[in-house]
Amino acid sequence: MNPVFLEEIFKFYLLEDAYFSDLTTEAISESKTKITIIKAKEELVLAGSVFIEPLFKILNEPFSVELYKQEGNIVKKGEAIAKVTSKDTVLLYLERICLNMMQRMSGIATKTRIMAELIKPYKAKIVDTRKTTPGFRFFEKYAVRVGGGINHRMGLFDAVLIKDNHIKDAGGVRNAIEKAREKSAFTTKIEVECANRDMVKEALGSKADIIMLDNMTPEDMKAVIDEFGGLAVFEASGNVDEDTIVDVARTGVDFISSGAVTHHAVWVDINMKME
Repeated sequence: MNPVFLEEIFKFYLLEDAYFSDLTTEAISESKTKITIIKAKEELVLAGSVFIEPLFKILNEPFSVELYKQEGNIVKKGEAIAKVTSKDTVLLYLERICLNMMQRMSGIATKTRIMAELIKPYKAKIVDTRKTTPGFRFFEKYAVRVGGGINHRMGLFDAVLIKDNHIKDAGGVRNAIEKAREKSAFTTKIEVECANRDMVKEALGSKADIIMLDNMTPEDMKAVIDEFGGLAVFEASGNVDEDTIVDVARTGVDFISSGAVTHHAVWVDINMKME
């Protein structure tokens, strides 16, 4: 990510938390150099440690960061993740932002790793969705990659994905694809959300590049793959979690998208203690 963007978004996070100032810190701190240790309070897949340094840069005060663990590492309960040294005011102002980011991203990376491992014997790869926290999408999608997943489109601007309401608006699958093809660059792939075999057949007949099998049963997905496999890239989507992902992977799809890796990921427990 562009360093300037990172700086601006971190400043916004600080503004949200300390609009005028940190009343408690300003009242009691002595502005002396102190050391804090960031530690895991449960087992987790680490994500977000690479953002500690750029976060602490925003206050323009001397600091140092020593990382004990790397992104994607499995960190055991009680293990130290990093040491941060700076003025106590800096450490106290940025403590919660730092922890919030790492707890959220590590929770996503941990959940993604679990789901990715479940389908390792199959060709399917897990991908994320746009079901992310407003203002935190980049970090959440980054955490998915750390956990072993693949990013779907970042937003509405970088891919064509024709969904059910687009199809209704355009008057059918073929019309939607033709309109999208006419207005898109020749390098742009077109994905179409299909709820049944007939829609898949129509989308393939209109030269769709990617077919999203949306909320179909594993049995119906397998029937589609058996009939049309190889004619496009096939993605499965809809109500995918740890309990269902293996059944979906067995159908032979190429990718499985799951909003659960972000919207159902539970924050992990990480603390930051001053020594």
